[in-house]
Amino acid sequence: MNLLKDIFGTQGHVTTLQECARAAIVFCWGLFLVRVAGRRIFGRWAALDIVVSIIVGSNLSRVITGSAPLVGTLVATGFMIAAHWVLAHLASRYRLWAFISEGSPITLFSEGEPCTKTLLRYGVSENDINEALSQNGIDHVRNVQKMTLEPSGKISVSRRNRES
Repeated sequence: MNLLKDIFGTQGHVTTLQECARAAIVFCWGLFLVRVAGRRIFGRWAALDIVVSIIVGSNLSRVITGSAPLVGTLVATGFMIAAHWVLAHLASRYRLWAFISEGSPITLFSEGEPCTKTLLRYGVSENDINEALSQNGIDHVRNVQKMTLEPSGKISVSRRNRES
C-alpha cells in the first residue's frame, strides 16, 4: 500500500512525478473505456455525447492533479461511460428516447426558402449556410430542396431537382 502511495500520491498531495504516473493511468483507463464502449461512443456528438464527455473529462482531469481520489473517480468514470452506452443503445432502439436525449432535425430551408425564425432561434449564421452549401457543391440557396440542422449540430443539405 505504501508503494502505491509513493507512486501515485494521496489526494491533495501529489508531486510532479506522481501527477505524471496518474496521467499515464488515466490515459490507459480512458483508452480502455473507449475501446470497450465501442467506436461510436462519441462519434455523433449529440447532446448526450457532449454532456458525458464534459463530465468524464472533468473527472479525469481532477484525478491527474490529485484533487479527486484516484480509484473512486476512475470507477465513477467507468460508470459514466457504461451509462452513456446504455442510453445511446436506448436511443437507437426507441424513438421517444432518441428524441429526449438527442432532439430531432430542424428544417432551416425548404424549397429554397429560409425558415427565418428557425434560423434566428438556433443561431445559424449566413456563414454557416454558405459553408453547408459549399460542402455540398451547391452555389445558391435557391438550389436547395431542404436544409436541416441535425441533432449533432451538422447542417445537411439536399439539392433541389433541376427542372427541364
